[in-house]
Amino acid sequence: MRKGAISREAVLKAMAEYDDWGRDRFLDEYGYKPATGYLLIHEGETYDSKAIAGVAHKFDQGRALRPDELSGGRSHAARWLARLGFVIRSSRDPDWTRDEIILACDLAMANSWKRLEYNDPRVIELSALLQTMPIHPEEVRTELFRNPNGVARKTVDITSRHPDYRGKPTNGNALDVEVLNDFLARPAEMTKVAQHIRDGITTGEFQSLPLEAEEEDDYSAPEGRLLIRRHKSRERDKGLRKRKIDSVLRRGQQLACEACGFDFEATYGPRGAGYIECHHVVPLHEAGEGRTKLKDLALICANCHRMIHRRAPWPTPGELRGLIQEAAKQGETKRPSEADHDRGREGRPA
Repeated sequence: MRKGAISREAVLKAMAEYDDWGRDRFLDEYGYKPATGYLLIHEGETYDSKAIAGVAHKFDQGRALRPDELSGGRSHAARWLARLGFVIRSSRDPDWTRDEIILACDLAMANSWKRLEYNDPRVIELSALLQTMPIHPEEVRTELFRNPNGVARKTVDITSRHPDYRGKPTNGNALDVEVLNDFLARPAEMTKVAQHIRDGITTGEFQSLPLEAEEEDDYSAPEGRLLIRRHKSRERDKGLRKRKIDSVLRRGQQLACEACGFDFEATYGPRGAGYIECHHVVPLHEAGEGRTKLKDLALICANCHRMIHRRAPWPTPGELRGLIQEAAKQGETKRPSEADHDRGREGRPA
């Protein structure tokens, strides 16, 4: 039996049974607990999404799913129901992301690292901005999502972790402290980051960028996911990449990695001809709006591209080339000579 093969009609039947029996009996009959993450909203009524999805399985597949056979989160029951056209709402707001904390931290710094109140015009303005940020989908937002009270509370979490704060810190979280430390270490740079995030949200630029689930795994940067998303979009611009490659070939230069010298055509023959990746070398805190110029791009191989983005701060291709050369030198000094190898072999008993 294929788990997950449920139809919209089966979901409607499950909701009808829910309405007929009442919530307590319905949940008890099938062994489900009240939803704590996502709720199904239909015709003004609220339903426990996981239980509804599990029971809908009965009408399509002959048996209801047990609670331990599916999760209620966006990766399972809530996603099934959303795909069938049902409205899913979160019962609690999502955690604050680095991008959001950067904006809250920037506001706290502008207020001399003192807490702000919910009725402060700057808090109200930031609340409205956060609600338009293209990070959290609508289905995970509650009616209180990033309201002024929540934004003011976040500034308290941040300022109570400042080194000069003399009271008892709030609970907050580790990410609040990380971003705060970034601002304390690099205030001018992080202020630019916050401004670029604000500009991208205000102009709607970030709205058109693709949402990629793997971005946090592939790229590491303290500037947040929105600027990383824009960075990746510029690197993957096929037209810009082609113009960069053409400019190198017109000058009669080798199409090789600027960090390690790897040449795809030399290694793979015709299959590798004309292939190489582009890296946008302008730091995220400097790369604001505007067109990307060819001089902003470097041609590098896939391995070097990964190594550059693996950990912040990102090295330039030239800096990475220096690391490669230094590693090669260390490898040479550690490698035993053939003579040493032969002497060691002669000294061993037959």
